[in-house]
Amino acid sequence: MKYAIVYSSKTGNTQALAQAVAQALPREECIYFGPPSPQALEAQRIYAGFWTDKGTCDAQSGEFFSQMTTQSLFLFGTAGFGGDVAYFERILSAVKAKIPPSVAVVGTYMCQGRMPEAVRRRYEAMEDGPHKQGMLENFDRALSHPDSEDLKALQAAVNAVV
Repeated sequence: MKYAIVYSSKTGNTQALAQAVAQALPREECIYFGPPSPQALEAQRIYAGFWTDKGTCDAQSGEFFSQMTTQSLFLFGTAGFGGDVAYFERILSAVKAKIPPSVAVVGTYMCQGRMPEAVRRRYEAMEDGPHKQGMLENFDRALSHPDSEDLKALQAAVNAVV
């Protein structure tokens, strides 16, 4: 089956996931690898990666999803907040709402991703208290993600639907 790997990556997190997807699949069947492009829409299956922006996918990914027609789709993404499956499910539900009903979502994967240092500075400027402390702790936990375990879990999820 001809496939494409499409990703939008602001900090490199989602690009790392896209590269892990490419390593898990037969190279000779890949017709496109890169940022959202009309060329990718020629594939039968699209592996599409996004970064989380305000509880859903980034605008570039959302625009690409709206252009899909009858492909099968494996969604993968990163979010600065991690460890909460319910949070990831809310994000995936918001993203799926942008996908035409004729597109079959065959799999999903989400993991935590590191955030830019500017985000930490914004957290440091918050009023002292438990909320600020929690935000800083989450930022620090995110620094190592996506890690090798995240990449292996994504590859396993991809291989489960090949």
